[in-house]
Amino acid sequence: MLPIPLKEDSTNVSSSIIRILLYFDIFNHPLKREEIFAMLSLPDACAEAFNGELKLLVAENIVTDLNGYYTIYSSDDCVRKRIDGELRAVKMFKKSKRFSSLIAAFPFVRTVCISGSLSKNVMDKEADVDYFIITAKNRVWVTRMLLILFKKIFLLNSKKYFCVNYFIAEDALDIREKNIYTATEIATLMPVFNYEGYAEFMEKNNWYRSFYPNYPLRSDERKVNGMLQGVKRMSEKLLSGKVGEKVDDLFFRITLRHWKKKFKNFDEQSFDLRLRSLKTESKHHPRGFQEKVLARFDEQIRRFEDEHRMEICA
Repeated sequence: MLPIPLKEDSTNVSSSIIRILLYFDIFNHPLKREEIFAMLSLPDACAEAFNGELKLLVAENIVTDLNGYYTIYSSDDCVRKRIDGELRAVKMFKKSKRFSSLIAAFPFVRTVCISGSLSKNVMDKEADVDYFIITAKNRVWVTRMLLILFKKIFLLNSKKYFCVNYFIAEDALDIREKNIYTATEIATLMPVFNYEGYAEFMEKNNWYRSFYPNYPLRSDERKVNGMLQGVKRMSEKLLSGKVGEKVDDLFFRITLRHWKKKFKNFDEQSFDLRLRSLKTESKHHPRGFQEKVLARFDEQIRRFEDEHRMEICA
């Protein structure tokens, strides 16, 4: 690829910096210099050009530098909140290790990743630990039902350390929605069980690099070993073949019928986006967080462009 001319590169770098800061400002989450650089949408980003543009944006009072944390619209106490969130995340990682290993022990669980706020190394006081789970082929709904029953019976339905709201089958790894929200969630997934499965998922969804071409794959530093793997293999034998497929179909129909009744006010498009129920995928996000974030992001961009009389390049 030929180098981008300096003037055009300057514009693109500035736009990329501004867009990523506007996105994370939605969460009142200021970014460090190295985090912004890793999230630039430019595949051939130059560190020198980036540093120069960031310094210029600060000098022009477009970006605010809060002792090494950068923001555009976040509140004044955002740095303190982020630091507090990072301290809570350290404690939560220790607690989540046991639950991650427990989830990995369930039949047909092939890969476990932490998602949500904890995958960004922060934790709000009221936040849950979210898990993204890859299952064996034709076993999404068996896996989900067993985990949900465990949560309801043994954890008294508490989601604090055990929020299992997204399942996908190992033979259908492509994520349908391709936008900055899903790209961010994919890029920041934190693998905890079966790093090879995580790497395969990332390769299947390599489109996220159109948003974050420089963002590195996460390491396996938080990996766990699944408990009771012998029991897991025996359980999978009992639910193998046609028996397991019939049970999976049954749990699929039961759950879909329940959700259709509970969320009957959702139109077809909203239901699919928030509660996708396919044989290969189960999503449970009834609050429509993705839609809210994307709408807020559009508002942030329009507000910024109006205030500064400049267009933010996509």
